[in-house]
Amino acid sequence: MNESQPDVRSLMDIMPAEWQQALELDDADIPVAVISEGSWWRAQRTDWRLGMLDDVRELVFPDMFLGRWHDRPIVYCCAYGAPRAVEVAHLFGSLGTRLAVQIGTCGGLQGDLRPGDVVVPDIAICHEGIASIYGAGERTSADSEWSATARSNLEDRGFRVHNGIHLTWYSIFAQSGAMVEQWRDTGYLSVDMETATTLAVANHFDMSGVSLLVVWDELVRGRSFLDRMDRADQARLDRANAAVFEVALDLVDAL
Repeated sequence: MNESQPDVRSLMDIMPAEWQQALELDDADIPVAVISEGSWWRAQRTDWRLGMLDDVRELVFPDMFLGRWHDRPIVYCCAYGAPRAVEVAHLFGSLGTRLAVQIGTCGGLQGDLRPGDVVVPDIAICHEGIASIYGAGERTSADSEWSATARSNLEDRGFRVHNGIHLTWYSIFAQSGAMVEQWRDTGYLSVDMETATTLAVANHFDMSGVSLLVVWDELVRGRSFLDRMDRADQARLDRANAAVFEVALDLVDAL
């Protein structure tokens, strides 16, 4: 006798209403934007960012915080690495969130990048292992209009802003000097661990996606986050880390 087998169902198959119920979100609390930050320093960054929002509460899923900016609901999450970034973008993309903003830091792969510069790429290379599941090929794209708006905003604030082909890679540990040289020679501008994932998921769910990344490591000079900076470079880095969140909130105002 042939017995029919039940369909296999995974988290990717869960419907929006189920996610909304699981998150215990009212319709009025579905965020218009989600801001995801790739950083080891979760407690510090979360304190910085949530201090600018009103009516903040942690959602049922840990480290995802709902708050209000000018009375508009947004979600902030410090999500380090692609496996975590995908969760944030997927959850709220499925609920109809309109804008996904990736912030954080990156390594510079070209000699003219300095600490405190900001990379706002239109194109990200997908070498992080997740973007392809959401329909991306070798590369994925940001929303060019939102990216241009963000670049203009940052330039008005006095930052050096760059646009080029950005690389998203698995891990800051799993990269050698030879890899960095190859990436530089290929023409990649910078590297992080989340951007391609966030942009690919945003495109999958018809969200606008943009990435604002502060240059920290100067990889082609052999300087990583382990190396101390002089006061001027540190000040530029700190100022840029504050500005990318402020600009993300400006984008929310423009929705």
